[in-house]
Amino acid sequence: MKTPYEVNTTKLISVVDESPTIRTFRLEPKPIEFKAGQFAELSVPGVGEAPFTPSSSQYDNEKMEFTIMKVGRLTSALFNLKPGDTVGVRGPYGKPYPVEKFKGKEVFIVGGGVGFAPLRALFLTLIHKIDDYKKIYIRYGARTPDDIIYKQFIPEWSKLDKVDIKMSVDVGTKDWQGKVGVVTVLLDEIPVSITDSSVIVCGPPIMIKFVTKKLLELGFPGSNIYLSMESNMSCGIGQCNHCRIGELYSCKDGPVFTWDQIKHIKDPFI
Repeated sequence: MKTPYEVNTTKLISVVDESPTIRTFRLEPKPIEFKAGQFAELSVPGVGEAPFTPSSSQYDNEKMEFTIMKVGRLTSALFNLKPGDTVGVRGPYGKPYPVEKFKGKEVFIVGGGVGFAPLRALFLTLIHKIDDYKKIYIRYGARTPDDIIYKQFIPEWSKLDKVDIKMSVDVGTKDWQGKVGVVTVLLDEIPVSITDSSVIVCGPPIMIKFVTKKLLELGFPGSNIYLSMESNMSCGIGQCNHCRIGELYSCKDGPVFTWDQIKHIKDPFI
């Protein structure tokens, strides 16, 4: 019988540099099945493990991708791996995005930085059955143009019918044609139904906090705002208490929560 600690091994096939500090790791064969929004524990033999959310489509049966920022010991070890090296994967854990609830609605996706990684998994899942949704909007913010991830795909995605993408950067360059400012500047114009659209937010905790505040001020119902609260996860199965949000655990009760689920907690974004 499979235990929650069982590790599946796979191989690193290729690495894509997304930004100076972010890379996408392609693993084959696909080690586990998952749904968009769920996460897995990645392990490097002899180093340790950490939780990450896949950035590839749940419908991709060949490979699994993770887009990761280099921030510590385990991520540094991942960045030192070469194609052909072994990677351990266990999971999936957590609750996925409730895509069934999005059917027939406009889907408004707001992301920041490497938070675009789990949102990419969601986006690829949505466009797999794009006729199920009225329209898909992406609003994405990065620190600089160089920090934007998935640059190679964004022009292609922008051409899709029923997809609308706009981006901002905190600090622009002479060649930057988009908006300058934190991602909330992209919320000055809201093209979706405030009362009947599904909004999904993922990024650094401070970004999620201010985007949520802005959405609530605009009148979006808390039950329609889905937040990916995964920044403090560790063990993945609710044993280490590292990811507690009040009485909830990101790893078991989330990491996808509606605002209504966590609004009673004093400061859920710490």
